[in-house]
Amino acid sequence: MKKEFKIIDKEVMHAGFFRLNKYQIQHTLFAGGWSEVLTRELFERGNCVAVLLYDPEKGKVVIIEQFRLGPINEPDNEPDNEPENAWMLEIVAGIIDAGETAEQVAFREAKEEAGCVVKKMHFINEFYTSPGGASEKISLFYGEIDSDDIGGLHGLAHEHEDILVKTVSFDEAYQMVTEGTIESAIPIIAIQWLALNKHNLPV
Repeated sequence: MKKEFKIIDKEVMHAGFFRLNKYQIQHTLFAGGWSEVLTRELFERGNCVAVLLYDPEKGKVVIIEQFRLGPINEPDNEPDNEPENAWMLEIVAGIIDAGETAEQVAFREAKEEAGCVVKKMHFINEFYTSPGGASEKISLFYGEIDSDDIGGLHGLAHEHEDILVKTVSFDEAYQMVTEGTIESAIPIIAIQWLALNKHNLPV
């Protein structure tokens, strides 16, 4: 079967901090022929970079914490639905601007969001965060750092960033994943990668 799709129509529903487009689209079917014309909305925020900052000599992972809008819509009947749930534990990440490479963004965001100078940067993988409704693709990197003196408040004031930075041991970071303290997909993927590779890290 030849895989094809046809965009019948595209309409900009919203263009603000992010963009929402509505598509009329058809695609080929595994059984042959074409689907009906489907109406789908697509959240388009651009592609992003995430960086797992790790000190292999001291076994320290850099974790950042900041306010996120997504968790504010947790149902009121959830027993753990508290205001502080909107502050998420994450790793450094940022949007790729026009004219930038993913690696350039990785170095820049490590400095802006966590005050880290990366000694060596290594590409891990690329993945879509939610391909059913969002165009965002993440380029994930591992950045080797010296964790001495890393911590405190960081972020760019003109971007309204308010970021708390700390270092934790790998064991503590992994426990945050297994116990559900870290709920964001990107750091979960990154820390699981580190669990598989920390004894054979790229040099």
